[in-house]
Amino acid sequence: MSEIFSQLYSNIIDTTWLEVVAVVFGILSVWFARKENIWVYPTGIINVLIYVYLCFFAGLYADMGINAFYFVMSVYGWYNWSRKDAESHHVPITKLGFYEWVVYILLIAASFALIYFVLSKYTNSTVPLFDSFTTSLFIAGMWLMAIKKIENWLLWILGDLLVIPLFAMKGLVFTSVQYIVFLVLAIMGYIEWRKRLIEKANV
Repeated sequence: MSEIFSQLYSNIIDTTWLEVVAVVFGILSVWFARKENIWVYPTGIINVLIYVYLCFFAGLYADMGINAFYFVMSVYGWYNWSRKDAESHHVPITKLGFYEWVVYILLIAASFALIYFVLSKYTNSTVPLFDSFTTSLFIAGMWLMAIKKIENWLLWILGDLLVIPLFAMKGLVFTSVQYIVFLVLAIMGYIEWRKRLIEKANV
């Protein structure tokens, strides 16, 4: 046990200021997402660009790729959340139907297979199976958030649970702590969005 705490302390001491900045903006981004606030995207863009850099040097290539994808999706999400319809209404929170769920599950499975193939064959990734699965979850989650589907939170919750030990193992302790906070905020986000969805249905 003392060795675990010693390693934890050592990793915290070795944490770079860049990782700390990324963590702060990442937490802010999820907080704004929970509140359905447009600032989720500018804060998130800062976070993901830093993590493209960090994940490259940590050998987490799928995570590096997904953060690049997050950047693109953040730009789209920023646009989508900002636009209004003819009655000046913003895009509402909705939920997936059964067949949409089937489609997304198949897309997650397909992206997992593709990412795993690339990582295991063309990179020196140390955790290709784990990295591929969490990346696939987060890709779907990011898209569902951009189009304001409440199920995005369920994918974030599952993915967060899985990557917390992964980042700790890689020595990115502050990032691991960040994902613990993400997990809590994702649970709160799901509860809050569900409440808004129910209130809208009762109007």
